[in-house]
Amino acid sequence: MTEDRDAPNETADPIWVLTGPTAAGKTRLALALAERERCEIVSMDSMAVYRRMNIGTAKPSAEEIARIPHHLIDVADPDEDFDTHRFCTHAEAAIEDIRTRGRRPLFVGGTPLYLMAFFKGMIEGPAADEAFRSELAAREDADPGRLHRELRERDPDAADRIHRNDLRRTVRALEVLHLTGRTISEQQTTFESESWRVPCRIVALSRSREELHERVKARTIAMLRDGLVDEVRAIRDDCGFSKTAGAAIGYRECLDFLRGRYKDEEELRNRIRRSTHKLVRRQTTWLRHLTDDVHWVPADAELEALEGALRC
Repeated sequence: MTEDRDAPNETADPIWVLTGPTAAGKTRLALALAERERCEIVSMDSMAVYRRMNIGTAKPSAEEIARIPHHLIDVADPDEDFDTHRFCTHAEAAIEDIRTRGRRPLFVGGTPLYLMAFFKGMIEGPAADEAFRSELAAREDADPGRLHRELRERDPDAADRIHRNDLRRTVRALEVLHLTGRTISEQQTTFESESWRVPCRIVALSRSREELHERVKARTIAMLRDGLVDEVRAIRDDCGFSKTAGAAIGYRECLDFLRGRYKDEEELRNRIRRSTHKLVRRQTTWLRHLTDDVHWVPADAELEALEGALRC
């Protein structure tokens, strides 16, 4: 069963996609490319969709947004859930809007699930099993935290992505495994079409592991220096976070810090860095699975190299 969505105009030029792991340096090249090629940027970042979540998501600045129009930035409040369906709906509208002005959409971001859901189409999972969900709820009530520990044993990749307090997604991951015999991590790499439902050209930026580690370290220090903890506290004390928004890297660690779960800011910084390194590995693994469909370009390459890869 697949989601019933029409593909954007398939007779138009293939959509350009600039992706790569967190901290690879996508923003700088994206802005330069968009300026030269009369593009508007469609953000493919699952957390940049949230208003007020600015520091921890490394959103483009007000100056950068004034320089190049951006879409899919600040379209939901932090207490809302935002899923792939909403992303795809917004992205289709953005493409139509951009093309009416004679400009080219440029998708930029590091959320592979959004990339695959939009350009290939997601296959829906099995329907809910209410009896099994009741059984899981009883197990969790008897032993709080048990379900997430169980998920870590059976699907460690999903457990890394799902916060231990996110009971809804934990239950869904265990339910999918129970009903299908396959982990939700495996099934999230299964899509509607082996080919691309929406024609596209995908370029991913590459950096060495050592470079990425240094850039993640610098980014984490800068975010905390710029007031990430205060940003999280202000949102928590106002509208609060949805399960989706509260699970964002940096935000979930700050929430735990504010709950007193870490001994000091050094532990908070190290937790954020470790979570980001895990994310970088997952992003790279996803993109490597696409083999011939992704053109890898060094992050320090000239703009002409990026343009050549997108036009080939």
